[in-house]
Amino acid sequence: MSKTLVFIPAYRCAKQIVRVLAQFTKEVQQHVDTVLVVDNQSPDDTLQCAIDTAKTTFTDCEFIAWRNADNYGLGGSHKAAFKYAIEHDFDHLIVLHGDDQADIRDALPLLREGAHKNVDCLLGARFAPGSQLKGYSLIRTLGNRVYNLLFSLTTLHRIYDLGSGLNIYSLKTFKQAYYHTFPDNLTFNYVMLLASYNKKQKVAYFPISWREEDQASNVRMFRQAFTVLYFLGSYFFLRAGFLKRDMRAKAFEQYTGDIVYQQHAATHSSINTTANAS
Repeated sequence: MSKTLVFIPAYRCAKQIVRVLAQFTKEVQQHVDTVLVVDNQSPDDTLQCAIDTAKTTFTDCEFIAWRNADNYGLGGSHKAAFKYAIEHDFDHLIVLHGDDQADIRDALPLLREGAHKNVDCLLGARFAPGSQLKGYSLIRTLGNRVYNLLFSLTTLHRIYDLGSGLNIYSLKTFKQAYYHTFPDNLTFNYVMLLASYNKKQKVAYFPISWREEDQASNVRMFRQAFTVLYFLGSYFFLRAGFLKRDMRAKAFEQYTGDIVYQQHAATHSSINTTANAS
């Protein structure tokens, strides 16, 4: 029987993380084994809010609250979660952002039918047919569609989203950790997507609901737009050679952290700890 880990990257989203964890109904919990909230050195009480919510929410799956050893960025948090999942013999990793823009319940029909077991990457897409956008500006919608088209032309594959807040990965494909030198910032997903097509992984998309309400954006939109164009142009000319570059602003040898709190399923027993999980 396959094991599934839900990884929730969180930074400065104390209000939103409560709503994200509330998405884990009893049925959702029964389709996953562990929920791992990875706090990236938030200056607020994001992780404590997650722990307090977990105590009254999770009964049918395990919950772990983790704090990164350094500020690794969104991409670095992904690397820490991939490493943890692979070392603990999970088969699938679900990524759900902690800012409450995506909803894990959109993935429930796919989890029920086992669609995630037939592909390497099952990616939530804001611009796939059937998706719903709430509060998303016209200029950002247009910009995303243009970039989706540019990436589609470069990879020769139809791309519906370059990186949303809900994705499912088959971990057998990622055990070589080829992504270790990919960017640690918000552009991590863009390079991951290019690598997936370069490595001929099986990629599929599914529609999601997406909302922007009270989230605090960590994106410098125009700077990131130019960076992504640079990455795309470099990949167009260099292909696999580009993916072998170290694209990090600061190179970390490892992406480690501490398990601050752990709560087991069924027995509802809990452990407060600061054990290193390197």
